Amino acid sequence: MDIIVEQPAHARLITAEDREVPVSATLRYSAEDPLAVFVDFPAEAALNGEEVTWTFARSLLDQGLRAPAGHGDVQIWPYGRTRTVLEFHSPHGMALLQFQASALRRFLLHTYAVVAGGQEDLAGVVERGLSTLFGGV
Repeated sequence: MDIIVEQPAHARLITAEDREVPVSATLRYSAEDPLAVFVDFPAEAALNGEEVTWTFARSLLDQGLRAPAGHGDVQIWPYGRTRTVLEFHSPHGMALLQFQASALRRFLLHTYAVVAGGQEDLAGVVERGLSTLFGGV
């Protein structure tokens, strides 16, 4: 049975002009994909007017709450004592968002209540990945 954790979150999009624009998001975790977390943004928060989902390692979020973590498409780091920055890179540009660190920590704790760290079913993850890759061949 797939257990899903969803938590609404408020973020601040930092613009090129250093303005902070409020953005709503949904933090999501699924026991079916226990190594990943998802951040869903509504269409009004995206440049192309379509909903956007970013997927990255749950361990990256855990690390980024304490110290700078990540490279490439997703980077996370603490910003002061109360905020955490998530930086997303795509071929279309970059988005810099600040979240309340307490909201991210609360979400992360709920995910660990569903699947404890180190207890992820990697065999299931590999099997689903191979099935997707080979199209059920």
